Amino acid sequence: MSTSRGPSVRQRRLAAELRRLRERRGLTGDEVADRLGWSTAKVSRIENARTGAKIDDVRRLLELYEIDGPRDADLISLAQDAAQRGWWEEYRDLPSPLADFIALESEATAAREWGSTVFPGLLQTENYARHVIGGWSDLATLPPQELERRLDVRMRRRELLDGPRPLELSAVLDEAVLQRLIGDQKVMREQLEHLYRMTGLPNVTVQILPLGIAHSVLAESFILLEFSPVHDILFPDIVHVESLTISHFADEAVTYMYRLAYSSLAGQALDADESRRRIAAAKDAW
Repeated sequence: MSTSRGPSVRQRRLAAELRRLRERRGLTGDEVADRLGWSTAKVSRIENARTGAKIDDVRRLLELYEIDGPRDADLISLAQDAAQRGWWEEYRDLPSPLADFIALESEATAAREWGSTVFPGLLQTENYARHVIGGWSDLATLPPQELERRLDVRMRRRELLDGPRPLELSAVLDEAVLQRLIGDQKVMREQLEHLYRMTGLPNVTVQILPLGIAHSVLAESFILLEFSPVHDILFPDIVHVESLTISHFADEAVTYMYRLAYSSLAGQALDADESRRRIAAAKDAW
């Protein structure tokens, strides 16, 4: 199991901007390396976010590219932010795909999620999550201690919804998720009560897709993460598809397809108010 860490969103933003500034100056990587006394490989690693850019290195690059004033300050600030470690890095045994996803999720401003089998991780109770993760451990044979750490990570992820800059979460759930027994009846009632409370938050919207509604998007669960510009530097949307393996798709055509799929599902689902009533009824049924 790989536990290597990929670059954070902040590191990728910085790398892309440094590459753009070099190209705008009409310089090649070899020329930059020659002027700064670096290897060409070092320039490439910085521009592809394969290594964290040191603050002094960023300063030298910005001086070479003749960037000063507010823009210089913005990029130095971004470099300082990029050097910060995320809370998830405390969990050294997390598989790298999961750690990379959490890093992306932590910097997203909005998430659009389609849930076809279980409730979204950000909306799960501890007991419900324990049974979901425990089910996966039957396949992956997780030691009890690691299972507890995975559970702790999932609970910490929920803080995104009520932090100082809360994530905007919109989710469409297959109605079967409300009826599928995970754990026991007490676990399901508790989960649905929690879901109902969470839909009262201004940044959380949940829509239910009724079983009786025919729809053409027969897709596995997925999450579309959206990112706002930072210091006017854009970052592309990311699609995370939940399956037996975790995948990230950054290709524009792929994310566009999933955006269309989400819009179609949301358009066919019940509105937020009717969905809350459906959630309340499902809770009472358990």
